[in-house]
Amino acid sequence: MSMKIFGAAGMTKAGVIGSAALAVVIGMTGVTNAQSAPQQNGASTATKPKPVSSPATQPVATGRPVAATEKSSSGDDVVARVGNANISAEEIRAYVATLRPADQEALKQNPAILSQAVRMLLANRLVLEELRSRKWDQQASVTTQLERMREGALVELYLQMVSTPPASYPGEDELQKVYDANREAFLTPRQFEVAQIFVAAAKDGDKTTEDAARKRLEDVQRKLKAPGADFAAIATESGAANGGALGLLVESQFRPEIRPHLAGLAKGAISEPVRLDDGWHILKLIDTKAAYTRTLPEVREALVQQMRAERARALRQAYLAEVLKQNPPVLNELAIANLVAQPPAGAK
Repeated sequence: MSMKIFGAAGMTKAGVIGSAALAVVIGMTGVTNAQSAPQQNGASTATKPKPVSSPATQPVATGRPVAATEKSSSGDDVVARVGNANISAEEIRAYVATLRPADQEALKQNPAILSQAVRMLLANRLVLEELRSRKWDQQASVTTQLERMREGALVELYLQMVSTPPASYPGEDELQKVYDANREAFLTPRQFEVAQIFVAAAKDGDKTTEDAARKRLEDVQRKLKAPGADFAAIATESGAANGGALGLLVESQFRPEIRPHLAGLAKGAISEPVRLDDGWHILKLIDTKAAYTRTLPEVREALVQQMRAERARALRQAYLAEVLKQNPPVLNELAIANLVAQPPAGAK
């Protein structure tokens, strides 16, 4: 296995992922958790949007509520129902067990994601009842497609089984070697703890709107210059949540137009208003956190997952290569090319 398994930005604070977003893909229902960027009271922030989970709030179907002590035919607790179909607690536990550890952790942090998956599973049950009542699943074309899908699923499950690394992998020595070879990937850049006051004013707005925004901006500046001014209180008056606090952010999370103004601020200092296309931003630098390299204990879980995933890919490739080596395929390349070049029989 190659020691260099990460690029410079290959591992984020959330783990070995390419971005800060952790999307939970609901394989049994075909649903991917939708995410959207939060804003404070409709206001824009000076930072790039950060994805958050968006829970579903509407039920799939109405009907008799599920009693807290209701049991399924197998004796397990019923946690959801649609039509005549129940979803048991055991079904949900079995589903969660198939997820990656990172996705299971995401469910713990935001149970609404699992609720969304259950709703979609209930919707799927309704569709299943309908298609069976119409005997749609008995059509020849459908049964052919289902058999192909079954074969593909069986092959995939078998390949996953033969390519699963031993439980003991990676060992401590190999884990340490990979960590040392990728130490730069675990660097957390300098962070800025910032609060902001935002005055909305779109650049393409009319003169009346712009004048009103400038008046609000001047009022905010006047309050900030008063002796003993409380930035957080003024930010709250201006409609910001949490006193305008944005938390700890690295420089790359700020919009490029903001960075020069932030870099020149001393701890506790307040910037001049910065005009962006969405309005005016006034920043306060609360504190900074120096860049540091995360230790092996901090990244152990994510690093182990990444190493096991890479080893599984290598084992799969090696297995397939050996299968083809023992059973060399013979292809009629000309006939295959003609299948693409010529229209199907009966086609006009």
